Amino acid sequence: MSLIYLVGPRACGKTTLGKALTEEMDVPYCDTDHHLCERLGMDVATMVERWGWEGFRSRESESLRLASEELAGRGVVATGGGMVLAEANRRYMREHGRVFFLSAPVEVLAARLRRNPLEAQRPSLTGKGVAAEMKQVLAHRAPLYLEAAHHRLDAALPLEHLCEAAAALLPPAAE
Repeated sequence: MSLIYLVGPRACGKTTLGKALTEEMDVPYCDTDHHLCERLGMDVATMVERWGWEGFRSRESESLRLASEELAGRGVVATGGGMVLAEANRRYMREHGRVFFLSAPVEVLAARLRRNPLEAQRPSLTGKGVAAEMKQVLAHRAPLYLEAAHHRLDAALPLEHLCEAAAALLPPAAE
């Protein structure tokens, strides 16, 4: 098995699915946002405040590569929602593993964000309300998620079904 990259907007379930897949497949897991925060000793909001979005994005790209190297080509990587903004990141993930786009309607994502906002991890990208922001962000990023992905999964499915769908799209494990 090679690396599995999970891409998609905030609240689509990348972390939840990533952890479930690693348990099911007995492989390591890494969340690039968590990896970055641990490495730099600050949360995403602080990074954005200190370096702006551009500075954060460059460090995020570095974290993608470092996390992938640390997993030594075997495991699940949950990426930050904006990881696909850099063309180099989209290409890197496609070349180094299988990329799954977790897609869900704006209403589902907005409801999840309202239930669990995690402001420190998820600073506002537009200054708009949750639903309006998700709609705007998805309009811009959906084509990028699709470009990066080998497969698209319905993130509104229950976790068990999502795991089954992902596993069915992976090549069989070598004996």
